[in-house]
Amino acid sequence: MAVLFFITYYLIRFLQYPKPIVLYKVIHFHVKTYRILFFKTQFFSHLKKIKKMKSIKNVALFVAAAFLSINAMAQTKKDIVGVIAGSTNHTTLLAAVKAADLVATLQSKGPFTVFAPTNEAFAKLPAGTVDNLLKPENKAALAGVLTYHVVAGKLDAKAVLAAIKKSGGKVVLTTIAGGKLTVSVEKGKVVLTDEKGGKATVTATDLAATNGVIHVIDAVLMPK
Repeated sequence: MAVLFFITYYLIRFLQYPKPIVLYKVIHFHVKTYRILFFKTQFFSHLKKIKKMKSIKNVALFVAAAFLSINAMAQTKKDIVGVIAGSTNHTTLLAAVKAADLVATLQSKGPFTVFAPTNEAFAKLPAGTVDNLLKPENKAALAGVLTYHVVAGKLDAKAVLAAIKKSGGKVVLTTIAGGKLTVSVEKGKVVLTDEKGGKATVTATDLAATNGVIHVIDAVLMPK
């Protein structure tokens, strides 16, 4: 349509400008103008596409950020058993909790502070100890060992250190099993001492759960 318009237009102009040189200048001027208009049209068209692509990219980034945020919120909405179940370093502890029938207890409102031995911590026990404790007939003994690692209330790392400082260098915690754990700082690390004199060092702190907090330890603590 644009080409047909220009042909008709220039035929009319030819009748008005009999001199070829004048007609050439007119044609040249209008062709140049048309090119400029065409370029501007294409430029703004591409600019709109770029803006649209940026908009789509921003939306995609927003959706991704929202998904990560929701995922992070979902991860923090796990109870103590859920947090333990999500750790590859605590598969032995999880199996023990299930064998001792303590899942419901550690999923209850609490709050609880759990000192969680790793798989390597259980592996340090004398050969056959874990297998023996996991037997159905030793369910009560296993429950006694596990609940010796649980304290009522939510004691994060800051609270534990404050209690140690307030008590003059060490603090005694009472577990839900009724036993005592002595907590102190040795060489800059928090150390738990059980009733038999065994020690465990805290290697990670403040694993948050909906019903408490978990601190990772490198040894299994034993009650009397």
